[in-house]
Amino acid sequence: MGAVSLPQSKRLIFRVWCASDLPLALALWGDPQVAQHISATGTFTEDEIGERLHAEIQRLKQFGVQYWPVFERETEELVGCCGLRPYDLESGAYELGIHLHPCFWGCGFALEGARAVIAYAFEKLSARALFAGHHPENTASRSLLCKLGFVFTHEEFYAPTGLQHPSYLLEKKTESNAEDYSLEDRHAKR
Repeated sequence: MGAVSLPQSKRLIFRVWCASDLPLALALWGDPQVAQHISATGTFTEDEIGERLHAEIQRLKQFGVQYWPVFERETEELVGCCGLRPYDLESGAYELGIHLHPCFWGCGFALEGARAVIAYAFEKLSARALFAGHHPENTASRSLLCKLGFVFTHEEFYAPTGLQHPSYLLEKKTESNAEDYSLEDRHAKR
């Protein structure tokens, strides 16, 4: 695969996962505060994190997307991951996901990263819609999805937690309001 186009934002650097990133993956998904919302046991073993990292690498090869690792532009410190997975490609829908280190919660990085990924999905991938879900107890994720314009649609079983997760959809903006997610407009405002 040649050079990969990635989402862009003012404070975050997106890049792709590679096999040598296991220490970064362990630091992110090995954090109990992160794992509690995406694992039934509230933790991941080192092997499970290695499998998750491998799955992200394979997803990029197969579909051209992943939950990309994101770094703070100023410090180059890993903030977490933010990206896409196939959801219903026949209908043109991807799943949006964000996992951040707890030390970066409340800093606006989730909103900024998600907006960059939304713009990327609609402009670069021609996605028609984005799906997202969250752990039922994760009120911060619910608030974020609402700020982004996602609309609650249903409860959906999420096997990794064994729970029904509130689920949302964001449909592609029409020409009259597409500037909310336009890469060109966002870069011009910098």
